[in-house]
Amino acid sequence: MKFVCIGHATYDTTLALSTFPTENKKIRINNKIECGGGPASNAAYLLAKWGMDTTFIGVVGNDYYGTNIIKEFNEVGVNTEYIEKSKETETDSSYIIANLENGSRTIITSKNSTIDELVEPVEIKNADVILVDGEHYKTALKVINDNPNAISILDAGRVNENTIELGKIVTYLVCSKDFAEDFTKQKIDYNNMESLITIYEILKMYFKTNIIITLEAKGSFTKIDQYEIIPSIKVKAVDSTGAGDIYHGAFTYFIANNYSLKDSIRLASITGALSVTKIGSRYAIPELNEVIKDNYNDEVI
Repeated sequence: MKFVCIGHATYDTTLALSTFPTENKKIRINNKIECGGGPASNAAYLLAKWGMDTTFIGVVGNDYYGTNIIKEFNEVGVNTEYIEKSKETETDSSYIIANLENGSRTIITSKNSTIDELVEPVEIKNADVILVDGEHYKTALKVINDNPNAISILDAGRVNENTIELGKIVTYLVCSKDFAEDFTKQKIDYNNMESLITIYEILKMYFKTNIIITLEAKGSFTKIDQYEIIPSIKVKAVDSTGAGDIYHGAFTYFIANNYSLKDSIRLASITGALSVTKIGSRYAIPELNEVIKDNYNDEVI
């Protein structure tokens, strides 16, 4: 199978702190962690690491960060021939404060607002599986339309025109809690299943495709035979950076490899949960055998 991931590429610098910093103080740390990032970018890295024939389409700058992103991809076997190396702009970069006390992360991203599309058109007509994150909309739309029989997945993190339009044509709309709430103008109440059902039905009515709502540590919500929250596993979180991207990459792997929808969601949740136990998104991607081994089956939240 041929996997194609289209979207945002950034370079992450993670600063791990014992607690969140106090304003107007100097703080010294022993080290920092640097690696590539971005939703579709991290998903592509996971898929290649797990042995899939994977191509990434996106834009980086002609700089140190862009060179390192491509180098990381090459190390796990991602096809990088469609990565555009722009001489006009710098690679997007993110600076992450990982609070080791509670596992939260605060992200400040420097994003070039002028890059909304690749300069060169991309022709791919042999894709079996396509994952998009809303970036490079015209390219994503073209690749999906050129491969009508491919499984397509949208990582919908933010509500904007591009994600809304792509959501109408993909096989699976896998959206964040924030996307679900912002789009529907409804709030999720974990003590009231009806709130989730209402949001799900609004999304289903509008997008008319398979809907999955990710709920971070709570798991995921969807309807298979019935409405249900499919739980994750209990872990001690130290850095949640990239966990959602890793979830989407894992879901793409499992659904493409003929796992059931419920098993694909369950295993994607386990993958994301395991990733938060380590620092740095790509360094935190677990091996495939760590995810599927039996001793995780009963450790539900």
